[in-house]
Amino acid sequence: MAFYYDQMAAGRESAVFFILYYSINSNGNEKGITIYMHTDNFIYGSDLPAQECYYRTIELPAGTLHVYANNALYQDLGAKVFEMANNNLQIPNRVYMSYTPDVHVGVGTCIGTTAVWNASDGYVSPSIVGSDIGCGMRVHLTNVHRDALQDVKLRRKLVKAIEKLVPVDSHARGHFSDIRLEHVLVKGLHGLPKKYVPDSYTPKKMTSLTHVEHSKFAFDAEMLNEMPAAAWHRSHRQLGTLGGGNHFAEIQAVEIDESNRDTAEAWGLFDGQVIVMIHSGSRAWGGAVSQQCSKEMAQWMRSAGVGTADPRLVFAPLSEPVAERYVHLMYSALNYAVVNRHLMAFGIREAFRDVLGSKVEMTTLYDLMHNYAWEESHNGRRMFVHRKGATRALPPHHPDNPKPYAATGHPALIPGSMGSASYLMVGRDPGAANYYSICHGAGRVRSRSATKQLVTVDEFAASLQVGTDDEVVVNQRMLESIIDEAPQAYKDVEQIIESVVGAGLAGVVARCKPLATVKGG
Repeated sequence: MAFYYDQMAAGRESAVFFILYYSINSNGNEKGITIYMHTDNFIYGSDLPAQECYYRTIELPAGTLHVYANNALYQDLGAKVFEMANNNLQIPNRVYMSYTPDVHVGVGTCIGTTAVWNASDGYVSPSIVGSDIGCGMRVHLTNVHRDALQDVKLRRKLVKAIEKLVPVDSHARGHFSDIRLEHVLVKGLHGLPKKYVPDSYTPKKMTSLTHVEHSKFAFDAEMLNEMPAAAWHRSHRQLGTLGGGNHFAEIQAVEIDESNRDTAEAWGLFDGQVIVMIHSGSRAWGGAVSQQCSKEMAQWMRSAGVGTADPRLVFAPLSEPVAERYVHLMYSALNYAVVNRHLMAFGIREAFRDVLGSKVEMTTLYDLMHNYAWEESHNGRRMFVHRKGATRALPPHHPDNPKPYAATGHPALIPGSMGSASYLMVGRDPGAANYYSICHGAGRVRSRSATKQLVTVDEFAASLQVGTDDEVVVNQRMLESIIDEAPQAYKDVEQIIESVVGAGLAGVVARCKPLATVKGG
């Protein structure tokens, strides 16, 4: 990568740079040269500026890209993320597009993207939602202190108990065959039998239905008839299951940030508290919706003569029937995803009680998504907002906060990686400039195949402190099977959080240290 300084810009407040990316393929042959113009008031080159910067605007041929990242993270962004941004910026009528500090290459669109249109003339893109529709986070609080789990053997026992109640194998069947899938898809959490929402009728502890981003997404249920029978069968089997890849259920210990102790205590947190963090999505249902609708949208694009250099980037105006079908079915997948995480938490609650006794309490802190598109109000305007690998973080007193979090702002749940901390954050008012989007995690720094080649099992084990009292217990018996999820595959989550805080988008309420992790096989 080379940087060329425009001498004519010298002395102006905003210098202009032309950034040239030259890449070669694995055979040593030239793949291509891309040039971007970059304007702002910082000097970029081989040396980082003396002053830290957390926000930049990049002028690409197709439009303006907003990037939130500190100097080190920004310098490590490769040419591909800008190439993908330029393709995304070619979708008509776009109002805004940005990257979070954990941004990395995805399919059609980078993971870590926020893209916004006016609802009146906007577009929807399955590529800017992601194939795992509704993928997101859930955190449950317990009344257990980490001292109760100091014994590594006890943590292993707890992990085994969780595995029995939360299937983790890719082809495993869930334990909820008595739940009707159509009720879940149409009614969300409200479609569950009462026995699976044990706190829904105890007002002082009713967190399952109130402490969530959305408990039910409304849509035209007739659209469900578009889905094939195979998707119904497989998705019903998968209710309450984890899935593979970067999905996990993790037992963590809370360390409250002193600057936000009042908020932490208002949320029910205390130092040393054991919490459960869950990361999963809509499983086979979301995958089937994404695959079917993306294919239909690609066909519409060919007939309409629209597209970009990337055939995997699909989109259509919200007014087109193909887009309407996708939006309705996407909402059904969002309902599935929220319920799926809820049912996993239900199983984990039972596992905790089996191991630690019936006095264990486990209440919902929050459930939110980081792969979706929907309407939001910004400055009195209805906007259609996509977030792919980006988390909504609303500040205190924002009208869209759920009622229990109206005064404090809702918890923004940011996972790290196995062996690194996760974070509970809260939005800040300056986040309005980025449509209240922040990071969704650490973000991959290398591919799964590259991780398997570059990271040894010993290095992976060392990052988990295997053999010590502080070992992060993992359910997988052979670390080789999940080495592509080693901490070394991810960016430094501390720098991600620093970037978000430094940009004024959100503040840290608590740091959560991993004690045990359950991963899918």
